[in-house]
Amino acid sequence: MIFQPRWIALAIAAVAFTALCWSVLAPWQLGKNSSTSHRNQQIADSVNAAPVPAAQVLGGRADVPKDAEWRRVVLTGQYLAEKQSLARLRNQDGKPAYEVLVPFAANDGATYLVDRGFVKTPTGGVVPEFAPPPSGTVTIQARVRAPEKTDPGRGPRTEAGYLQVFAIDPSAIGPAQGVAFAPGYLNLDEDQPGGLDPVPLPMLDAGPYLSYGLQWLAFGIMAPLAIGYFVWSEVRRRREEKAVFDAGTTDADAPDTEAETSEVSPEAARAARLADRYGRKGQ
Repeated sequence: MIFQPRWIALAIAAVAFTALCWSVLAPWQLGKNSSTSHRNQQIADSVNAAPVPAAQVLGGRADVPKDAEWRRVVLTGQYLAEKQSLARLRNQDGKPAYEVLVPFAANDGATYLVDRGFVKTPTGGVVPEFAPPPSGTVTIQARVRAPEKTDPGRGPRTEAGYLQVFAIDPSAIGPAQGVAFAPGYLNLDEDQPGGLDPVPLPMLDAGPYLSYGLQWLAFGIMAPLAIGYFVWSEVRRRREEKAVFDAGTTDADAPDTEAETSEVSPEAARAARLADRYGRKGQ
């Protein structure tokens, strides 16, 4: 019975589903939980930490260290106001906005891409007026951020008098502006020189990823158990029907002078209904 095509197909499907749950779906959700928890811990640690020089965190590096994101840094230098750019398709409080990006030439010899914050726009594509960054030497505090990724075909473009980008990616913005940026970019803290409407910190919520990961693990366990239960139930049901059939055919085949006039027993009636499945004894 268990070697029938439908049972073989169900067994293969259960094994495949279990493998998918344990090798892809559960690790995917648990990985997201781990990364979110790590990010939340970094943000929490940075809230009360004193800022350190930007060169101490990013100096001489090609990428932002994993343990450096959200670190508060301090740097002194000048804004390169003539090289501002806009990150488009942003959202602030449910309304369209731009994030204003500007190079900052620091006294440590590096140039950093600084995110000044949001400016709201009445409609997408319309660049509103916003204050320029201050001229001269200033000292700013900001948070280190890892760069966003530029999708193919969505690189920097010039519109409305500004270089506009879809992703805050110094490796794409730098060549378009002729600037060699330090890795990553910096989100200005509140009340900093040149700041606009600040980009808020993410909410410290781990999300549902842990429970989703555990659910996929449970589903992976339940699938083969369910197949085993269905097989056991089918075997038990067929054994019961076979036992009833055997009892009914024995009664029906026994000699009885009153068989034609007496009522047929329930077992014999059920045995007759099962005859097409099992056949009669001796046939």
